[in-house]
Amino acid sequence: MLIKKIKNKLFTRVLNSVEDKYKKMSFSQCGEDLIVKFIFDYLGIYKPTYIDIGAHHPYYISNTALFYKNGCRGINVEPDPVLFKEFLKYRKEDENLNIGISDSNSELDFYIISSPTLNTFSKGEAEKYALEGNYQIKSIEKITVKTLKNVLEECSNGIFPQYLSVDAEGVDEVIIKEIDFENNYPIVICIETITFSTSGNGIKNTNLIEYIIDRGYILYADTHINTIFVRNENWKGNFELQED
Repeated sequence: MLIKKIKNKLFTRVLNSVEDKYKKMSFSQCGEDLIVKFIFDYLGIYKPTYIDIGAHHPYYISNTALFYKNGCRGINVEPDPVLFKEFLKYRKEDENLNIGISDSNSELDFYIISSPTLNTFSKGEAEKYALEGNYQIKSIEKITVKTLKNVLEECSNGIFPQYLSVDAEGVDEVIIKEIDFENNYPIVICIETITFSTSGNGIKNTNLIEYIIDRGYILYADTHINTIFVRNENWKGNFELQED
């Protein structure tokens, strides 16, 4: 009996070791971080830099937490003053900014929603949430916003990080159209491309998807909520290197 117990313990220990070796951890809503990690690993970029706009939380449904855990460092942009405090606690080695991104340096109304994942600079989006479900506008705060160019100049010597994650609830297009896709751009983009809906009837933003593709990207994956793009020249260039 004792020998059987010892054998069972040894087997469990070996099994756990094998599981630990092959399991994959994800912090994203639908595994987006694992898809993005696969892309960068395939490209031979094992510690990509990142900028997370609308970062929300250091770990909960985060598209960059996995990279931070693996030793990568980047920029987190979170305009909600309450949510932002968590980044100061748990992502101390990142550059953390309690601002929003817009097409000018100014102050804008920021709508704090009863479900913080829906916070937005868009009045129209905020009002729509109240109609969609049991959501309310809790408060409206004046929040500093800066251009993407200004943030990059202040935080990364003007160089665009290799990975861009955007979840900005209604102002995603404003952010994307601030990128200089000719001279300074990310290799991988993960961006929310579906409108919010409690009934599952969200509408895909096909115009935004086509805009990014037209700027030199391949649509690599789509998780229904988010779309992941990889820069065409990097992806095809990697194949050419392998063939050589």
